[in-house]
Amino acid sequence: MKAMVIKELGSSDVFQLEEREKPRIKSGHLVIEVKATSVNPLDTMLRSTETPWSDNLPEILHGDVAGTVIEVGEDVTNFRIGDAVYGCAGGISGINGALCEYMLVDARLMAHKPTTLSMKEAAALPLVAITAWEALHDKLKIQSGDHILIHGATGGVGHLAIQLAKYFGATVSATVKPRNLSVANTLNADNIINVEEQTVSEYVEKLTGGVGFDAVFDTIAGKNIQHSFEAARINGNVATTLPIDDTLQVALKSLSLHSVLMLIPLINGINRESHGKILAYISTLVDKGVIKPLIDKSDFSIWEVAKAHERYHSGQAVGKIALTMKK
Repeated sequence: MKAMVIKELGSSDVFQLEEREKPRIKSGHLVIEVKATSVNPLDTMLRSTETPWSDNLPEILHGDVAGTVIEVGEDVTNFRIGDAVYGCAGGISGINGALCEYMLVDARLMAHKPTTLSMKEAAALPLVAITAWEALHDKLKIQSGDHILIHGATGGVGHLAIQLAKYFGATVSATVKPRNLSVANTLNADNIINVEEQTVSEYVEKLTGGVGFDAVFDTIAGKNIQHSFEAARINGNVATTLPIDDTLQVALKSLSLHSVLMLIPLINGINRESHGKILAYISTLVDKGVIKPLIDKSDFSIWEVAKAHERYHSGQAVGKIALTMKK
């Protein structure tokens, strides 16, 4: 099979097209014919910099995948040959990813693709949908009556978090940069905050009467995490997907701080069935019209992955960059 591989860390030009052996089926797994994948910030980090997973990095990257089942391993009962599936199932921890024609995947990490989505659209969902679900449902436990602030309204995780939080019955406020205001206004948030027009204290006063938000989900982190701490009410909850250097405000406001790393089942081989279950539920929400993925306007093939990574680094993408198996 054809595959885009990396043999060293570096810029997007480290990708090389090579011939690799087609994966062989094994118990508990599926072999899928890859139809699409998508770019996550994680993929660009794994390609370019040392990470905690660099020592066991596969040559074939990208976790998100959508495709068609062509082989079913022993002990797999919920998938058949010909099924359209999606999941986040490789590209890290020694497991080859989706930048190839065929991919071996643990069946527990997969779910049937939403019937209303194309392969390209479905491939944009797994990592970000699982992240949003784990943050809102498992960690922050968002429910009706909560007022949540979501940073990064039009980002891969952020746009899904808005839709999920609304589904859970919360009042949703979300931040966005001016150039993405028009897109953000299509996501059904109760309040869209232009971060270049309002300070944290100004929108906290306007939207919460100065009390602060019940929960904050920060998909940006970095320096922005201090804005999250400032915006949360005393004894409130904050969730983030990235490391934090200074947690003084957490102590001073008695906040509950939650770290969200959806990679744990994939890397550690534990509770993998949880990801399949989340994605199965996400499929039902998509097909009911509750969730709609935001797809960047770019049109790349998997063999143009270097261009796709450059698109991500440019900062011009709005929504997820998805790649398809076109020749």
